[in-house]
Amino acid sequence: MTIVPLPRRPLDPSDNSGGISGALACDAVRHWYENDLGWATVPGTPVHLITGLRFDVLDVPVEAGIAALRHLGPIPGPGSPVALHGGRLRLLVAAGSAEEVPGLLEWLDWGGLDLDLTAVGTGGRMAAPPPPGGAGGHGGVGPEAASQGAAEWLRPPEPGCEVEPSLPTMSALGGGGGAPDLVRVVDTVATHCHRVRLRRAGTRPSALS
Repeated sequence: MTIVPLPRRPLDPSDNSGGISGALACDAVRHWYENDLGWATVPGTPVHLITGLRFDVLDVPVEAGIAALRHLGPIPGPGSPVALHGGRLRLLVAAGSAEEVPGLLEWLDWGGLDLDLTAVGTGGRMAAPPPPGGAGGHGGVGPEAASQGAAEWLRPPEPGCEVEPSLPTMSALGGGGGAPDLVRVVDTVATHCHRVRLRRAGTRPSALS
């Protein structure tokens, strides 16, 4: 009797376990970023994107980030990518913005407060979410998996489109261009980070209770 082997399971890009399949998945993800988007990646696995070249990142608690996006409405625009990873929201902003954020926070009277807001720029990196639909056309991870540690695009970049015009930037301040204003974005994100911090502090049990 001839034993027919079971069909092979399709390659899942979110499977970064060791072995050949995991390496092939990482290669497919890396190829998508480097060839379809032109974004630089860090050698090794899992795949990480290099910040400070095509974009910088505002890294905030997901609760504050989602609230900020709702408040901003169509800004920062449908083309401005946003990622989720480990309970954090990562909003892509124009390259060079990370250097401006500390001064902006001081100017906006947020200086000195613990906002849990981090700007990642030159020399930094961020985990690369699987491409939309997954490398090779298979599904990626869901929001629950993203909150538990796997990265996911909430608003993915579009292959074949330059990402820079859609990113919040200082040069948009007072201008008529299509790029969103970084000052407004930072102020809105900082406001919601502060609200989340106050809410959490208010629900924390007292040491004397």
